[in-house]
This record gives sequence, structure tokens and C-alpha cells, in this order.
Amino acid sequence: MTGQVSGVRQVSGVRSVLTHAGRTTTTERPAPGPTLRQVIADRREIAAMTRDRVNSPLVASRFYATTTPGKLMIILLAIILCCGITGWYSSSALTTRSQTLESLIERSEPQAEAAETLYSSLSVADASANSAFISGGRESPKLRTDFSNSIATASTALIAATDGYRDDAASHTADEDAARADLNTLAVKIPVYTGLVETARTNNRLGYPVGSAYLTVASSLMQETILPAAQRLYEQRSSAISEPQRTLTVPPWGVYIALFLIIGMLLATGRYLARRTRRHFNAGLIAATGALALGTVWLLVAGLTSVAAANTAKISGADPLHTLTSMRILTQQARSAETLSLVRRSDPGELDRMFNSSMDQIKQRSDRLSDDPELADDHGITDPLSDVRAALVRWRSAHGEVGRLLTNGDFPRARDLTIGAGKTSTATGYTEANSALVESISEARSTFRSSINTAQRVLEYTGTGIAILCVVAAGAVLAGLFPRIREYR
Repeated sequence: MTGQVSGVRQVSGVRSVLTHAGRTTTTERPAPGPTLRQVIADRREIAAMTRDRVNSPLVASRFYATTTPGKLMIILLAIILCCGITGWYSSSALTTRSQTLESLIERSEPQAEAAETLYSSLSVADASANSAFISGGRESPKLRTDFSNSIATASTALIAATDGYRDDAASHTADEDAARADLNTLAVKIPVYTGLVETARTNNRLGYPVGSAYLTVASSLMQETILPAAQRLYEQRSSAISEPQRTLTVPPWGVYIALFLIIGMLLATGRYLARRTRRHFNAGLIAATGALALGTVWLLVAGLTSVAAANTAKISGADPLHTLTSMRILTQQARSAETLSLVRRSDPGELDRMFNSSMDQIKQRSDRLSDDPELADDHGITDPLSDVRAALVRWRSAHGEVGRLLTNGDFPRARDLTIGAGKTSTATGYTEANSALVESISEARSTFRSSINTAQRVLEYTGTGIAILCVVAAGAVLAGLFPRIREYR
């Protein structure tokens, strides 16, 4: 009996151990959790934040940009934007080129010609006045007419040379201000010069020796003030022709790059679209590529033709024209120095050195032009240059004879050899050299104007045409991609 009771107690102890296994035997309670109301509020707040993020335009746009239709829309907008920018840039750049070419032919070149005519006419007037004075007594009608015509031509050229100057002094550049000062000098001093010549002519007719002094003062005014101002004016006008040609002889690389860039974008878009839609041809992209390819070919033909024409205008027109004009200026300086030495009837000295220096410079420029391989006979410049060199040889030989006669005191024969019409006179040598130079200048100017006209005509509508083709390409891309984008809705 006692054993059974002990056995029951052991079983009860085992059950008690098994029953309380894994349970805490401490008397402490766990911390209380959040209430049901707080949990519900938190869940509502999280749901509201989620709805706000989903409805945010920025988040929605970022999500849409990662999808295929979103990518196609970005590509569409990028191509349309690039087409618009390229069309505007092409039109602006090429139209500016065309306007520059038109300005060269309509304004800059005529003004340079007027400045050269101004200088030449004043030099001829000075030489005619000196020749008329040394002829003795009453001058010949021809010399008188030459002087009057030269002054009239110079006045007309002075008016033409002032064309295009603005009255607003604040808008003038430094070169314009300098040219304007030279124009003012010419406008003021030419009447003073003609007055001195008339005074010298009157005293010479009356037999007063003071006439020589008046003519010397007049010629000094011409050589030291008037002609340098006219030469500076011509140099400024000539640089206005040369400076723009440095850019006109360079192709419009920016327009080429822009067109090739858009064509590359179209080809890449077509490849991407073929991978996504399994359609290898898109009519809109093909039409846009064709339009831009046509614009590129148009630009290549027109641009390269224009650059070639502008290059011809520079090499065979503007450059030799500047050299030939400087040769004519030196020729007239030599003639003025030669005739003025007889007016003074003294040792030529500085005047003779000026003559020789001018002749040497003329020969150097002539040889440089003759050796230029770019000046072919078809431009009509080479043959007159040969005539110039032959005339200079005869002129210089006659001038040496005049110097020998003056040294021997034979003024009448020296005068006849200077202003006479014989084949061996210095007047004949000067006339032949000047006539050959005028012919060369005329041919160079004709080449320049013809080439610039060609360069301007081929570019006249190119900028507008390429802009229109860019607009057509943008419309074709829109028509080609928009239906593909709509397929994803």
C-alpha cells in the first residue's frame, strides 16, 4: 500500500515537470504592446503616403520613362527639338554668309573702287598741274582738261566713298572713325589744293616767279596730306573686303555636323524600334532620313561650290587687285615726284630717291604676281603685267636721260622729254604703264565680282531650303513614331 502511494507521487511529479516545461517561472509580466487604435492609425498613414507617391507627377514620369513607350516619347521629342535647332541654325548661318557676300559685291567692293579712283584721280590731277606748269606760259588745253576732269572724278569718288557711314558717332568702330577723319581731311583740303593751283597758274601766266612757290606748296599739300589720307582710306576699304573672305573660304562645318548628327540619331532610332516592335521599316523615319540626306547633299554641293568661288575671288581677285592697285599708286607717286623735280628746277635729291624707290617696289610686286601659279592666263592678268614691266623699263631709261640733261643744265630738252608725246619720253612710259595696270585691275575686279556673285547665288536659298527640310523631317518623325507609341495603350 505504501509502495503504491509512492509510485503515484512520482508520476504526479513527472507530470508536473512536463506540464511546466518551457514556461517561465518568474512572476514578471511582459511590456504592454500598442493598442489597436494606434495600429490602425499607423496603417492609414502608411496607405496615405503610398497613394501620394503613386500620384506624384515626378514619380509617375520617372516610372513612365523606364517603359518602352516612354523611351519612344523621349526619342521623339529629342529628334524634333534637334531638327528645330538645326533648321534655325542652318538658316541663320547660311543666310548670314549670303548677306555677307551680297554686302561685299554691293557695298564693300564699290567703296574700295571709289577709294582707289579717288587716289588715282588726285595723283593724276597733281601730275597734270605740275606738267602744265613746267610747259611754260599758257598750258596746253589737254593738260588743263586732264586736271579739271581728274578733280571732278575725285569729287565724285569722294561722295561714293562716304556712302554707308552712319551719323551716330557712338556706333562707329575705330576703323570707321579713322576713315571718317580721312574723309573730312579730303573734303577740306582738296578745295585748298585747287585754290593754290589756280593761284600758281595765274601767276605763271603773268610771268611772276612766285607761281612756282604756290605750286610747290600745293604739291606738298597733295603729297604730304591729301594723298596719304586717300591711301589710308583705300587700305581701310580694302581690308573690309579681305577680312570677311577669311571666313567665307571655310566651309560651314557646324551645319554639316548638325545634319550628320540628326541622321545618326534617326538611324539609331530605327534600329531600336526594329528590336522592340519587330518591324524593320518605319515610313516616317525613312522619310525624315531622306529629307535630311537631301539637305546634306544640297549643302555639300552649294557649300563647296560657294567656298570654291569665294576662294577664287580671294586668290585670283581680291589679292592681285590689292597688289595691282598698290602698284598703280606707286606709279603715280613716281610720276608726281618726277614732275615736281622739274617744277623746282633744282637737284632732285629726295624726289629722285622717291622715284627710284617707287619703281623698285613696282617691279617687285610685278615679279611676285607673275610668279604666282594661281594666276593663269585665263584671268587676263598675266599679259598686261608683261606690258607693265616693258613700259617700266622704257620709263626708267627715259627718266635717267632726263636726270642727265638736268645735270647738264639743259632744262628745255629735259622738259620735252618729261611731258612730250614721243615714244621715248617719260610721259609715254608712265601712260603705257598706267594703262596696262588699269587693264589688269579691271580684269582682277571682274574676276572678283564674278566669283563673289557665284558664291552668293548658290547660297541664296540654301539656308531656307535646309530649314524647310528639317521641319519636314520633324513632321515625318512625329508621324512615324506616334502610332507606335499609341500601340502600348
